[in-house]
Amino acid sequence: MKTSLPVARRDFTKSLDLGPLLHKNGVTYRVWAAGHSSVIVCIEKPGMAEWAFPLEPFDDSGYFVGLDSSGEAGDLYKFSIDGGTPIPDFVTHYQPTGILGPSMVVDHGAYHWQATDWIRPKWNGQVVYECHIGTFTLEGTFRSAIEKLDHLCALGVTAVEFMPVAEYAGERGWGYDGVMLFAPHHAYGPPHDFQALIDACHLRGLAVILDVVFNHLGPEGNFSHSYSDYYFHQAGDTQWGQNFNLDGTNSEPVRTLLRQNIRYWLEDFRIDGFRMDATHAIRDASPVHVLSEIADLVHEHGGFIIAEDDRNTRTVLEPREKKKGWNFDAVWSDDFHHVLRVNLTHEQQYYYGMFEGTVDEIARTLRQGWLYSGQPSPFHPQGRGTPCDDFSPERFVCCISNHDQVGNRLLGDRLHQSITPAAYRALSLFLCLIPYTPMLFMGQEWGASTPFLFFTDMPGELGAKIAEGRKREMLETKFASHSGELEKMPSPQDPKTFLRSKLAWNEIQKEEHQSLLHLYQAGLKLRSELFGRKNPSRDSWQVEALKNALAIHYQLEKKRVSVHLHLQGKRRSLPKDATVLLRSNAPEFSEATDEKGPETLVTLA
Repeated sequence: MKTSLPVARRDFTKSLDLGPLLHKNGVTYRVWAAGHSSVIVCIEKPGMAEWAFPLEPFDDSGYFVGLDSSGEAGDLYKFSIDGGTPIPDFVTHYQPTGILGPSMVVDHGAYHWQATDWIRPKWNGQVVYECHIGTFTLEGTFRSAIEKLDHLCALGVTAVEFMPVAEYAGERGWGYDGVMLFAPHHAYGPPHDFQALIDACHLRGLAVILDVVFNHLGPEGNFSHSYSDYYFHQAGDTQWGQNFNLDGTNSEPVRTLLRQNIRYWLEDFRIDGFRMDATHAIRDASPVHVLSEIADLVHEHGGFIIAEDDRNTRTVLEPREKKKGWNFDAVWSDDFHHVLRVNLTHEQQYYYGMFEGTVDEIARTLRQGWLYSGQPSPFHPQGRGTPCDDFSPERFVCCISNHDQVGNRLLGDRLHQSITPAAYRALSLFLCLIPYTPMLFMGQEWGASTPFLFFTDMPGELGAKIAEGRKREMLETKFASHSGELEKMPSPQDPKTFLRSKLAWNEIQKEEHQSLLHLYQAGLKLRSELFGRKNPSRDSWQVEALKNALAIHYQLEKKRVSVHLHLQGKRRSLPKDATVLLRSNAPEFSEATDEKGPETLVTLA
């Protein structure tokens, strides 16, 4: 290996951004390796011998910096810490051959954006579509996803939420075990392809939401400890792995890195908003929570930020000035999904056991935003949640299906496979017309026959442990009632499990799938006509609970529109002066009409 010093000695230490920085003078490499004495960058250029030079320590901060004056996009590199075996950059922007291969310098500015007049939209009024790049299309790439965007526009959604894309081990996975937070996964395509997908969304008027995981890193390919033991807490792990060190010794560089990551996606990829995974598991006892700082950063860029947080806590939505809130724009309301599912399936596994699924529970959830606002549950004897009915409706994201509620089942089966077609149509139309922010999971709009299973591609013994752990989890949560049922569960490590989870787009042409798709299109079209590009304010609607049904009554300007959800039993007669605008069991959506079956009717009085 040839060793040389960079020719130039310019001061690039003022910025604390980690990773490779490409500029007119070459490539600046910056690493945080607190606790170590030396860092050497090892560089490969096509057709040239590998060479290396040491980075310079910056004071006693743990930062090391160096300039390669001949550096350019496409250079491959690794770092040697204290003379050890060269390893990939923890803050790499691209891993063309996966987590163990060399990192690559990327020129993000080389992509020529087409949607030059795009302005990040407001959160209010969004309709979200969640999808997984690897199973969204047969090819499972950023580029192939572009071909399906016109379908989403015709469907009537306004924002696409991509499950995590950060580099993780192997060729397939959900993305929640990412280990290189700045690098789009190599199996989906290079960074410019991700930029092209985002650009294509913007050209069609679709906002882009990126799912980000800051509560842990995956078990394979996590090189952060090789750079510094200060990256993670030495205690207080989450159920998935170690928590970032956000409030201990040397925590500020870690907090700075996470803020850099969000800014990176905002500025180099033009992401519009973020869904922060499992925020309840992000430990930070600092005076200002790092998620509050991140929310400020997102808002400064005109974007929006959403939390997944199972505590039902106001803190997520409150402004910082009020009880140290995080000032997020919205939070997932899983209670909405659970009460409806339990009503129709009577399931009581795991967290479903917190719900009875009564009409009263559904009505209270609709009136508030989530059901649990302080009352005890089987899992929370001291009480779960806080009051929330003073927050505006757009701040609650509601669904009848998402990646968790499908993928964490034994067979990855979808809701429409557990309830009657009439019940599924009723819930589908109802979802389209709730006052909250509706979210769809890919394929639900046509009743996809394909499952969404849990799949991984971990090496050897680790892969076997994950498969066995998944079986234990199914038994502990009672999604498998006995060990014999586990024989039905596809192995997460089997490539066929991943392939089975890919959407079968050709089935949309079948009549039963097409009619359901038309119902979703009609429901979202009516939503747009009634509400415009905003959620109805709390003072414009009220919820009425009946014996086996409920209704949301909207007072919109000079007209009264009611959305009636009949869950079972004979449906009550509508007022004589009511005009039916849409019904889930209409002939164009259903082969037969059952006067006693579930149905959603939308009426104008």
